[in-house]
Parts: sequence; C-alpha cells; structure tokens
Amino acid sequence: MFRFAFEAYLWILVLIPLLAGFFVWAFQMKKRAMARFGNLGLLERLSLSVSRRRQIWKAVLILLAFFFLILALARPQFGTKLRTLTREGQDILIALDVSLSMQAEDIRPNRLEKAKHEIVSLIDRFQGDRVGLIAFAGKAFLQCPLTLDYGACKMFLDFMDTDLIPVPGTAISEAIEKAVAAFVEKDRKHKILILISDGEDHERDPVAVAREAARQGVVIYTVGVGSVQGVPIPLYDARGVQTGFKKDRRGNVVMTRLDESVLQKIALESGGKYYHASPGQAELGRIYEDISQMDKKTLASQQLAQFEDRFQYLLGIALVLLIIENLLTERRRLKKEWKGRFES
Repeated sequence: MFRFAFEAYLWILVLIPLLAGFFVWAFQMKKRAMARFGNLGLLERLSLSVSRRRQIWKAVLILLAFFFLILALARPQFGTKLRTLTREGQDILIALDVSLSMQAEDIRPNRLEKAKHEIVSLIDRFQGDRVGLIAFAGKAFLQCPLTLDYGACKMFLDFMDTDLIPVPGTAISEAIEKAVAAFVEKDRKHKILILISDGEDHERDPVAVAREAARQGVVIYTVGVGSVQGVPIPLYDARGVQTGFKKDRRGNVVMTRLDESVLQKIALESGGKYYHASPGQAELGRIYEDISQMDKKTLASQQLAQFEDRFQYLLGIALVLLIIENLLTERRRLKKEWKGRFES
C-alpha cells in the first residue's frame, strides 16, 4: 500500500510550473539585456565559454530537487506492518447526581462542582478501562456510553449541571437501573458503578434495586457528597447572582442533608464500598486501588496496519540533485584549433 501522511503539502507542487516559468523569463530577460548592450552575435561569440545548455540543465536540476523535496515533505509511506493492540480493564459507569440539592455549598465550591472535580481526577487514573457517565435527578439517562475516549467523556461531564434534568428529585434507583442496562456484556463480572450523590432518594427503595444489580454482576461504589448536619440550597439567576434559598410550599427554607445510610447500604448489597468525599480526595485513591486489583478483561484486541515512512529516499535524491547542480559549472571547455606558426 502507498499513501502520503500529509497530502495537503502536495499542493505546493503547483509552484513548480511557476518556478519553471521564472527560469524561462530570466533567460529571456538576460538575452534582451545583452541585445541592448551591443551586437547580439558579437556578444555570443565573446561569451563562448558560457554554456547555455548547462544553464538549462542547472535550472532543471533545481526544479527536480524542489519536486522531490515537496514529496518528502508530504511523507510518503509504503507498505504496512501489522501490530496487535490489546487493552485490558473494567467497564466503569459513573452516575452523578445533578439534582438541585447538589448546589449546596457545604463543600466548596458546591457539591456538584466538587463531584465533577473528583470524577476528572478519577478518570485521569484509569488505564485501559472503558468509562461512561449517567446523569440523574428526578429522572436518569445515559450521558456518555462506555468508551475508551477519556477526552470525550470529560467533555460530556462539562455539560452536566443542575439545569440538565428539569424533573426534580434524586432518582438513585433509576440511575442504578440505567447502569445495569448500559452494561451490554453478558458476563457477570467486570461491571463497576460509581454512584456520587447526597443520597436523598425518597421515592423508591434503592437498596432493593442495588441488590438486583448485584445479581447481574454489578459492583457499586458509592461516594457521599455533603454534610450530615444539613444546609440550605442556594438559588441563582441567569447571571449567576444568588437570589435566595430554596423554600417549600409553606415558605420554610429547605435543608439538604447527606444520607450516608442509604449509600452505605447500596454499596454493602452490591459488594462495593462507601466513601465520603473529603477535601483531600483520599477516597479517590482508595477506589482506584480497589478497581485496579480486580480481574481485568480484554476490552479491545485488534490488528493495526502501521505504515512505514519512506521520505528519506526522496530527501536523499533531492540532496544529490542539489549537489550535482552546485558542482556543474556554466563554463565549457573550448577546443583550440592549431593555426600554424606565422612569421613576420
């Protein structure tokens, strides 16, 4: 097989006709200048030592060298070499609570931003694991399917905010069910769900859902964000200016508390562990250590065709042509005819 790694550079080849035209123009201008200087025939006889043919050949050598330099710049690649690429790791889904209670500022700058920062730090530690994202509030949906592209996963994470899901609430149960459905593999291991929330789910029994997920081979690690004492939920306008705190129908300020017991039971039922988010982020290291010690599976195994660079040969040809052009002189040897010996 054959290809150019940088095909765009081949457009520079359009300069070669322009350069050839410049040489033709230069020769014509030189000839006209000589004609203005004096008798053209006489000047040609006086300049017999200069070879017009060699001047043309020097120009041709420069054009050819320029041609091969452009081809070398485009990096021609010939042939292929097959290389087997294998990745091993886990399937990891991260479910992030984006409900309004995650705007509480009992942990700086707020619960949601703290959680997103921890997720980025955790993703940076993964090597070969497939990662996906689930956003949930009153509803849950798959924000990013399982992927090996960590950059794309972080990009989807940037869009996760408390305005992402308009339905109020904290549907932890639905988030777990979405995760179970997102794990398409049939084997009952290598499935990990990291659930980050303040744990306030008052609609269903997330512990029972976690027990069913464990039967499907899903291990759930839970991370609690916030404080157990309870804090108000600040509200902001479109410009980011705080307008007050969330209140209930009676006008009382709503207090949001971290429900550690629910998150602990979810982790216990599924064979995982519970961690409380701390400013020092020590829990991230523990989660990564636990996951890295698990049995890994082959996530991707394929043969890649690797092209071999061959620009060196073209570059060598261009250098040889330039050397020949530099050694080739414009002067030619004149044959001296024997005129005999004249005596006065």
